[in-house]
Amino acid sequence: MYTKIALAIAFSPRIEALIAEVKRLVLLFDTELLLIHVGTKTPQLEEKLDQLLQRHGCDKLRIKVLWLEGKPVKMILKACEEEKVDLLVAGALKQEGLFKYYMGTVGRKIIRKAPCSVLTLIEPKVETSEFSRIVINGTQLEFTPQVIEQGLEFSKIVKADLVSILNEIKLYGLQMGTAGEDSEDEISQTRKRLVQNEIEYVEKIIDKLDKGNLKINIKVTGGKWAVELARFCEKTDANLLVVGDDRRLNFFDRLFPHDLEELLSTLPCNLLIVKK
Repeated sequence: MYTKIALAIAFSPRIEALIAEVKRLVLLFDTELLLIHVGTKTPQLEEKLDQLLQRHGCDKLRIKVLWLEGKPVKMILKACEEEKVDLLVAGALKQEGLFKYYMGTVGRKIIRKAPCSVLTLIEPKVETSEFSRIVINGTQLEFTPQVIEQGLEFSKIVKADLVSILNEIKLYGLQMGTAGEDSEDEISQTRKRLVQNEIEYVEKIIDKLDKGNLKINIKVTGGKWAVELARFCEKTDANLLVVGDDRRLNFFDRLFPHDLEELLSTLPCNLLIVKK
């Protein structure tokens, strides 16, 4: 699924946890690791990084370290493109005094412009995070089949216990379908039909995929999409949300600065953004 995973390191207090997290991912996906530091290279930082890699038993033969200078966003994105990175791992920031996490300005810019998929960890741990309950955004877009496919593949590799694919009732469809003087029973039937259509849409996608031993639930909801995604993740105690980005469809034009921006401002859980 991935051949090269990258981590941008800033030698913050969370660097050890992030290295532990990416080491686990490197082993799970049998991939190479690229470490990117934008800033001055010093013997002290080199020694600290070397000690951390040794402490966590990282295979240095499969690790490349880039020491770069310049604007962080520009240099990180350039490195990911030139090194053909498949997955960039980043850490979120915790709002002081609250159990909420968000992406800072640099993180937002990286997510918008990254040439590869991005995994955002809200609370990286030295003992590593678990991805046992995963939610995949199944709303109907041209790129959605690939998002679901990669989300399920990721879920199989990390051995998730439960995968929920959350789809949405198109509110305009519900409004148009109930615009007349329909009875409550007719409105209910219209809603059931719309829900069934969304379920069948997802079923047609997953029927063609290797699901392994995954337990998969298909759920349908309505309302403001970012709010519903976050609410569902919190309700199910999810530890990973998978969404997609196909630039050709202007995905971020659709979601920024509303839906996805809202998700990034108060992340409900770890976030995997799948890109082409």
